[in-house]
Amino acid sequence: MKLYCATKNPGKLREFEAEPLPGLADIPACDETGTTFEANAIEKALYYSQFTPEYVFADDSGLAVDALDGAPGIYSARFAGPDTTDARNNALLIEKLRGVVNRTARYVCVIALARGGKLIGTFRGEAEGAIVDDARGANGFGYDPYFYYPPFGCTFGEATHEQKQGVSHRGAALRAMRSFLAGLPDES
Repeated sequence: MKLYCATKNPGKLREFEAEPLPGLADIPACDETGTTFEANAIEKALYYSQFTPEYVFADDSGLAVDALDGAPGIYSARFAGPDTTDARNNALLIEKLRGVVNRTARYVCVIALARGGKLIGTFRGEAEGAIVDDARGANGFGYDPYFYYPPFGCTFGEATHEQKQGVSHRGAALRAMRSFLAGLPDES
């Protein structure tokens, strides 16, 4: 069974430890018009699965901060505007949380699996933590240096790749999808 990941994000590809969809760079980007992680993941998986006969998965993931009513949520990658950077997104996050005591947050990832334009399933993973004021660690990407994970006593930016994979939102969703795929009948 061949399985491709439909993302151009090198950080996500590294965390998924997946093979990118062949020719993805030449495929026009899928518009993300959904209002939930699930809707966006499904939209992307269905769209990109039209370009190969194999299984394709796409995700939508982000940070949901309780004090910000779940923001940045589905807008996590563009929280500070289109074509922004991780540094600007993080600066805006910390600015919005200035003086806020409740810093609880969670990373959310929804993976949608499709084949031939048909949805096969969705898989969700979450990691609970809190937002700290100062960046800690250079590992990971996005909000990782600000996402404190209590069981580790450090941020995801300080955790090793292996540690993070074992507990992260992406790791949990990926394990659920792989478990599902392992239960499918062999196509050979």
